[in-house]
Amino acid sequence: MRNWLVALAMIGTATAAEAALPVGAKAPDFVTTGALGGKPFRLHLADQLRKGPVVLYFYPKAFTSGCTMEAHAFSEASDDFRKAGATVLGMSADDAETLKRFSVEHCRGKFPVATASSATIRDYDVKLPVVSMTNRTTYVIAPDGRVAMSYSALDWKEHVSRALAAVKALQKKG
Repeated sequence: MRNWLVALAMIGTATAAEAALPVGAKAPDFVTTGALGGKPFRLHLADQLRKGPVVLYFYPKAFTSGCTMEAHAFSEASDDFRKAGATVLGMSADDAETLKRFSVEHCRGKFPVATASSATIRDYDVKLPVVSMTNRTTYVIAPDGRVAMSYSALDWKEHVSRALAAVKALQKKG
């Protein structure tokens, strides 16, 4: 219990300035498994980038209030992201069975969620101190594999709007 309280106190101090990878950095490639609409799948970032920009958002824990609301917000905006040519991917340290349920119940089958391995968590520098969860961090990764937007904040409310604005800016650049 004490670890959770310490972790929550540390999470509460996260700010937008703490985004792990800066704009222009090369996004680390990864291969993992996840779920879309309750069905398991294999995900390779490089394959997703061939289709266009990727919105890669890390969330701490499925079925918690903030993560549920963030998933709902991304699912509601999924058509807007798709129209702008982007793929949305959610990632956490949750296990496969949890992600299967979360992908149906809260992502509404609109976008995949995947397991962030310890290497991916390290490479994207999104590990929360003390607990085995990821920080709430959203990246927009351009098709060339470079970070176009990076935003970290515990409050989920601005992640979708900031990501959509960044994707639309990429779309305008051509």
